[in-house]
Amino acid sequence: MTSLIASVRAHDEAARFLAGPGDFELDRADHGEEVHLASGARLEGFAGDAAGGTYFFCGDGGEERPVLYADSEGRAALVAVGLPELLRLLLVVPWWHDCTAFTVEQSGRLAAEYLADLPDLVADRGRAAVALGLDLPSEAEALARLREVAFGAGQDFVLVFTPEGEPYEPLFTGA
Repeated sequence: MTSLIASVRAHDEAARFLAGPGDFELDRADHGEEVHLASGARLEGFAGDAAGGTYFFCGDGGEERPVLYADSEGRAALVAVGLPELLRLLLVVPWWHDCTAFTVEQSGRLAAEYLADLPDLVADRGRAAVALGLDLPSEAEALARLREVAFGAGQDFVLVFTPEGEPYEPLFTGA
């Protein structure tokens, strides 16, 4: 079975969508500072964004591992359990960083801004999902799952700035 990372690399249109609206690039896996999980579990950077954030796989295994996102401002959160879930989030709600209320109303306002600049976003998203073999959740389902992961299982995934032994701040506040 082909890995999902290999599929992203093999499908230019999907990779462009993920890099564009999704701000997710497999060639940006270096976080730039030394970090570790407080639990001592393995941490593997595998992608990043243009603002210096990094996506990490947590623990042992493959693409089914939990995915932690750390921004360049010292904040982090678990955002998905497995790469398929992360890519669904990035395809459905590429503005998830700014959707801190986790509501469809807030997401709709952010979507309008994206659609003003990218009128083909929905069609492009659909083609990327097909190329990657992903069924997409609704916007409400993707946001509910992000909230569930960040405030549920995410509490067990604390990222620490190694040189100072200080934990990153939560990416999201309030449950």
